[in-house]
Amino acid sequence: MDSEDDMHDANDSADDDFYSGGEAGLAASDDGDADYDFADHDSDDSGELLSHRQQQNYSILSEVDINQRQEDDINRVSTVLSISKSEACVLLRYYNWSVSKVHDEWFADEERVRKVVGLPEKHIELPNDREVTCGICFESCPRGTMSAVACGHPFCSTCWRGYISTAINDGPGCLMLRCPDPSCAAAVGQDMINALADDEDKEKYGRYLRRSYIEDNRKTKWCPAPGCEYAVEFVMGSGSYDVNCNCSYGFCWNCTEEAHRPVDCATVSKWILKNSAESENMNWILANSKPCPKCKRPIEKNQGCMHITCTPPCKFEFCWLCLGPWSEHGERTGGFYACNRYESARQEGAYDESERRREMAKNSLERYTHYYERWAANQSSRQKALGDLQSLQNDKLEKLSDIQSQPESQLKFIIEAWLQIVECRRVLKWTYAYGFYLPDHEHAKRQFFEYLQGEAESGLERLHQCAEKELQVYLEAESPSKDFNDFRTKLAGLTSVTRNYFENLVRALETGLNDVGPSTSQGACSKSATSKSLGGKSKSGKNRASNTSSKSGASSRGVDDSNIWTCEQCTYANPKSAKACQACDRQHR
Repeated sequence: MDSEDDMHDANDSADDDFYSGGEAGLAASDDGDADYDFADHDSDDSGELLSHRQQQNYSILSEVDINQRQEDDINRVSTVLSISKSEACVLLRYYNWSVSKVHDEWFADEERVRKVVGLPEKHIELPNDREVTCGICFESCPRGTMSAVACGHPFCSTCWRGYISTAINDGPGCLMLRCPDPSCAAAVGQDMINALADDEDKEKYGRYLRRSYIEDNRKTKWCPAPGCEYAVEFVMGSGSYDVNCNCSYGFCWNCTEEAHRPVDCATVSKWILKNSAESENMNWILANSKPCPKCKRPIEKNQGCMHITCTPPCKFEFCWLCLGPWSEHGERTGGFYACNRYESARQEGAYDESERRREMAKNSLERYTHYYERWAANQSSRQKALGDLQSLQNDKLEKLSDIQSQPESQLKFIIEAWLQIVECRRVLKWTYAYGFYLPDHEHAKRQFFEYLQGEAESGLERLHQCAEKELQVYLEAESPSKDFNDFRTKLAGLTSVTRNYFENLVRALETGLNDVGPSTSQGACSKSATSKSLGGKSKSGKNRASNTSSKSGASSRGVDDSNIWTCEQCTYANPKSAKACQACDRQHR
């Protein structure tokens, strides 16, 4: 646990929450620094870090925002080019709502742009006759019931309505609608839609137009969460691609999958494909079945004896061990239920290749299962944490406020802790995809990665247990608890420590653990050096170190054991000068 001063600072800075800037706050770590500081930062750096966390490289747009921005762009083009708003809208749609692109192309060659887009320079009026023949139904209609776009081709209102309605019901292609005359390419603008279409079609057309503003614009995207109607405008080249929508869904701007730092988009794509593809089915078949020697269909052994009978219509009977015909198995081959031919054949090399492939498939499947189960378990824990957070916000926080006689504004530290748990579960989940694709031959990096991952799991479990189980004691209390302020200090401290550790873990993995040498000895040295920065410096200037054993149970000491003591309750490693555990306040005896 941090010193008391540190913990009060962590609580006092609640209003400057790491999540106030969405997941984009993690972008502050993208400075390429190879020295990973895995705990609280010096107080001198806190202001700089806070300003980084508050930076946001994206804007969330509601329907009202989209309409306003779209209208502003249309007005800007209309004013600069001295054309109607309807014509400006046609130009912007053609050039994917890029105002700068419209201006560049228009001033470079206005005549060419008009021809390509379908905006005749000269507007042709309808014939000045009492009756005009419609170009679709060929009926003579009063001039007042006829309409035409800039090209001047006349059509009656009934035919126009049918033409426009059919185009709108066919889909977003109606936004590029042209004159009904087959030989004409003049564009049909929104003014014609508003004048001739019914209310339902106008509403549908407006929805298509609004969606095109987001979908055709390279700077904007819809939030991929089901049912979400928010859009996101992103500032390209700003580092992190993580976006946190107002609907609370976090996703990657680059690939629109869920937020997945520290794993890159290519790895996420491979991992998702692997989880859903048939490759793992084939691996299971190779690992747990053998092909029938006659028809080659895979067979899984579901009984104890070695006598296998293939399913109809094959019905071939063979020995599971040597795959030879069962008719050749008897007393002379080692007994009716035994076969020693397999061992001799394997010694002669007859089955080496097939067994090697089967063993490789089995190992591959076991390895994939190991990482997938832990990936899925953290995803499940994250979903549960989201549910707990929602329940806390909707009901429990008010109840706790009444029990402890404190305003809800003073209980914000609990919400912050749960938000941090949700974020850390997401990061920890994706570290398993990272570990799966980490090359096997890089032993030093793998060892160091598993050490950092184990420390992350340990720290997150401490925070999760404090926010879940210890909080429950105060929720079930009948009167204000005297030690509630101690709980506040502890939970706020654990939140701060965990947040900083995970921020720097993400940075370390995103830079590929570059400070780890190719050899095991170099990796150990690097691990020792990095472990010194795991604890960083407290305000008193004392170094903190964390040298908990890795998940595999192997000792992973990064500093001299004689200078530290390990807490029995939480396994957090502390310097000898510390009288209490810096993670859980347990006294050193």
